[in-house]
Amino acid sequence: MSDPTLATESVLKINYLTAGAGGMYCGSCLHDNTLARALHRLGVDVQLIPTYTPIRTDEEDATIDRVFMGGLNVYLQQKLFLFRYLPGFLDRWLDRPGLIRWITSRAMETSPRQLGALAVSMLQGSQGRQRKEVHRLCRWMQGQQKPDLLNFSNILIAGCVPSLKLALDVPVVVTLQGDDIFLENLVEPYRGRAQKLIRGLVEHIDGFLVHSDYYAGVMSEYLDIPLDRFHKIPLGVDTHDFQLAAETAAERPASAPPTVGYLARIAEEKGLHVLVDAFLELRQRPGLEDVRLRIAGWLGPGQRAYADAQFAKLRAAGATDVFDYAGEIDRREKIAFLQSLDLLSVPTTYREPKGLFVLEALAAGVPVVVPDHGAFPELLGQTGGGRLVAPAQPGQLAGVLAGLLEDRPLRGELAEQGRQRVWGEMNADAMARKTLEVLRRFIS
Repeated sequence: MSDPTLATESVLKINYLTAGAGGMYCGSCLHDNTLARALHRLGVDVQLIPTYTPIRTDEEDATIDRVFMGGLNVYLQQKLFLFRYLPGFLDRWLDRPGLIRWITSRAMETSPRQLGALAVSMLQGSQGRQRKEVHRLCRWMQGQQKPDLLNFSNILIAGCVPSLKLALDVPVVVTLQGDDIFLENLVEPYRGRAQKLIRGLVEHIDGFLVHSDYYAGVMSEYLDIPLDRFHKIPLGVDTHDFQLAAETAAERPASAPPTVGYLARIAEEKGLHVLVDAFLELRQRPGLEDVRLRIAGWLGPGQRAYADAQFAKLRAAGATDVFDYAGEIDRREKIAFLQSLDLLSVPTTYREPKGLFVLEALAAGVPVVVPDHGAFPELLGQTGGGRLVAPAQPGQLAGVLAGLLEDRPLRGELAEQGRQRVWGEMNADAMARKTLEVLRRFIS
């Protein structure tokens, strides 16, 4: 149902370009899809347009059934001269969502260390090797109803912005959601070139959206952008199915073994090894010998050795029977997984720009323990649903986890406070309303 407050206004049309993550669940894809669906409910005409690959989301997919700048196509154009001059029907064949899904399902990964030249070429836009893709996107948008605004989900797909501005003459905003992490993993000379190209794109972009004051400061310095060009928009999750699940869920019995969980991509930067070390220390504490560890999240082939090393460490310490890896989980499984926990901890070793899993855990009524860096202090300041701990300190993490596991009433207070804040103030519809307020500032 549309928001009645918009009934007397003309319908806004927004083209929102999002970047698929090669078949894995990623926080940016989840956020973009949730936001697009919520904006639709407010009566906004949003076209969520996937680039590189189709997105993967655990909610109803709101993207159009087409991929621009398809990952297979742009890679071949980067590597082979002939593919820069293929006729349109062959390009469309290579960009078919089904074909791209099939290829990405073959366990291919997009490591920034291997994609430096491609990243630079894409940022060059109509001057890069993928200029044909830029022109195709411009022609397609010119053939559609003219949008009021373009929103890019990251700066790395924004090399086409100058061409689109020339073709459409509409404002462009870019949501920054961890772009520096990819850029910092590029090898030189590509990292420096990419950073220089992005700084050149800044003059063509009307504004930058971020989810935290922390990240605005980081990207202002990193890309030399004045702080007044950043606009903070809230992070939010769709809480509808969390609320439905809460109505039927039984309270965890006091006799149930205390359970700590991890829900994120299995990767070193997400800090699973820190949690494993903390968990093994936790088991040595009196009264917590039966504590359990539950792990879930996407595991790519490049991180298999890392994951196996963590699981082997747990087995070698005699914890075989008290930990489990649930693998990739869908939306229904995610909610059930979270409801099985007493606490969630994802002790990232990098400075997290968003922290979507924090809101998901709190929506399920599960307090969190996360590092005191990145966006986490702001998230917990807004929600009050957990505790901060010194980064990369397994001993301190074990101590905080132990204190909360031993204090059921405090855990309950944190859970309820976090849940009410997320359900009431950080849900998808609240995020969409506040985001729309910001976007309207750019639309004359």
